[in-house]
Amino acid sequence: MGNPTQPVSDLTPPGLSPQKAVFEWLFVDLNSYFASVEQERHPELRGKPVAVVPMLADTTCCIAASYEAKAFGVKTGTQVGEAKKMCPGLILLEGDHRLYTEYHHRIVKAVERAVPVDSVLSIDEMACRLIGRERELTNALFIAREVKLAIRAYAGESLRCSIGLAPNRFLAKIASDMEKPDGLIALPPDILDSALRTLKLRDLPGVGRRMERRLNLQGIQTMDQLMDLDRPAMGQLWGGVQGERMWHLLRGADLTEEQFFGGEVEHAKSVGHSHILAPELRTLDGAWGVAHKLLHKSAMRLRAAGLWSGRLTLYVRYVVPQNLAHSKHYSGIHQLGWSDWVRFAEAQTNASLIRALTELWLRRPNGSEYERPFQVGLVLDELVPDQRHNFNLFESHEEEERQGRLAKAMDRLNQRYGLSTVAPLAMLRTREAAPTRIAFTAIPELFEDTTPIPGTEEG
Repeated sequence: MGNPTQPVSDLTPPGLSPQKAVFEWLFVDLNSYFASVEQERHPELRGKPVAVVPMLADTTCCIAASYEAKAFGVKTGTQVGEAKKMCPGLILLEGDHRLYTEYHHRIVKAVERAVPVDSVLSIDEMACRLIGRERELTNALFIAREVKLAIRAYAGESLRCSIGLAPNRFLAKIASDMEKPDGLIALPPDILDSALRTLKLRDLPGVGRRMERRLNLQGIQTMDQLMDLDRPAMGQLWGGVQGERMWHLLRGADLTEEQFFGGEVEHAKSVGHSHILAPELRTLDGAWGVAHKLLHKSAMRLRAAGLWSGRLTLYVRYVVPQNLAHSKHYSGIHQLGWSDWVRFAEAQTNASLIRALTELWLRRPNGSEYERPFQVGLVLDELVPDQRHNFNLFESHEEEERQGRLAKAMDRLNQRYGLSTVAPLAMLRTREAAPTRIAFTAIPELFEDTTPIPGTEEG
């Protein structure tokens, strides 16, 4: 790599001073994590195409694929029946949440042998803040290589990761996606513009199918067109202050939202998740347990964004005979849907939100056609930021603040060690009814469109 206008890949290119580049963040992204853990546990699977699935059924989707399977086109979201056609020798394994969580903790400890972990973003992603001379290019690359060696030595030799180095966490995540598997990419400030122009819009965290369509409709088809926008135009494109924040991030700024904008910022309009139930959970007790877990995850995201919700919507889809069905699920299931919502005093703690969920659950319809749920989803909306929150007139400020501090303390533990590390008692009571099969991912980028998509594992 002799061209200093290209991302730095493991070695310092001529003309770029090892002391010149400043990297504030190191981002670790485990490669094909679930499948790699299975190959680590089962040496006989190494070098073979493996896909991890939530249940052994052709109608479900792959939630992870080894690189041997990816070579045949199998990827996350590929329907199992289609994956078998694409890769005749595909080995299917039912996901084991406890195993992946166990390895996750091993990996965090391994990474911390080289550099402290600032935040765990999901079961297979973590970000580390570099300080002092660690931020110099040569030292940052050395630490990154030490992270890779530590993971292999202390977590498992089959586990590989891609690492990104950049001036802010957003760009470090982008860098970690630029070379897989087992990549190491650094984006120094002086080559950011040229490096980012080589990407596609979908390479940006938070730009999914819907956001890409929205950008396309406004005339932005390429990264060149996006990078050429000035700050006001970027703000107008995103429909508010988040576009201006994106403009700063793409240019390497590593500031908080308050430092960017000095006050109230535009916030998400809704937070929600949905989940397809495994066959053994397609009971009312199973659906109730999963609904609790989805609410727990959504509440964590609400608090992390400094938001309060005033309304909860719950929806459930049921398996019914064809003559009773209102529609047909993509998997072929004939379905009947129900949904309802409830308003309440602005809340963000689990206890308050569980009361709302309980009220909705008691409203669900009765009858034989409503006894086999196969999908549960919920949405928190009517959101307001902390600075606009109105305290509940029927509860003391002290009690609300105490509950809030407790919830945020639990969140810090869960974000660092995994979603199920600490949970409210009401959720713990549901674990027997709905054992966790696959670890939920952690809080996404603020830019992400989080509205649940009917028929998906998660929204």
